[in-house]
Amino acid sequence: MFNLVLFGPPGSGKGTQSENIVSIYKLEHISTGDLLRNEVKNQTPLGVEAKKYMDQGLLVPDEVVIGMISSKIDENADARGFIFDGFPRTEAQAEALDKLLEFKNTKINLVLSLIVSEPDLINRLISRGETSGRSDDTEEVVIKRIKEYHSKTAPVANYYKEHGKLEDVNGNHSINETFKLLSNQINKYLLPA
Repeated sequence: MFNLVLFGPPGSGKGTQSENIVSIYKLEHISTGDLLRNEVKNQTPLGVEAKKYMDQGLLVPDEVVIGMISSKIDENADARGFIFDGFPRTEAQAEALDKLLEFKNTKINLVLSLIVSEPDLINRLISRGETSGRSDDTEEVVIKRIKEYHSKTAPVANYYKEHGKLEDVNGNHSINETFKLLSNQINKYLLPA
């Protein structure tokens, strides 16, 4: 089983590139954002609680997210592997994910970090908010999310770097060009299905 973390700040293209990777490599996609948005859309108790955090640009508590991920892995036990999109976002989450995967007799094989300039991130997120109805559509919330990322999430890169699993990928290119760069890294571990 091949497990990949696609890492990067909000608006770096994780969702788009995850779709490309899933299509070509036939991995199961675990997007904590999608899982949470689905809960919000269905107005479940978890969704109502999560929305309070999301609307403020804050992260949803770890134990909620880890529980959702564990269930998703169990539902797809025969998968070729998983791509984790938007998780882990803190070093504590990375450690919890490692423990969860070890319990399930697997591990993270590769972490790809999309590097995108801050002005591009702001423009992408504001545009996305205007077209998708997401709660992160104001410049104030966008800037707060980027600051939140830098203060809490960026240290995750160091965690994986120390474990020899991190590769930086320039995400300022076109979608296709960025995907080629990502594929060059993935192909070292797993060939397209």
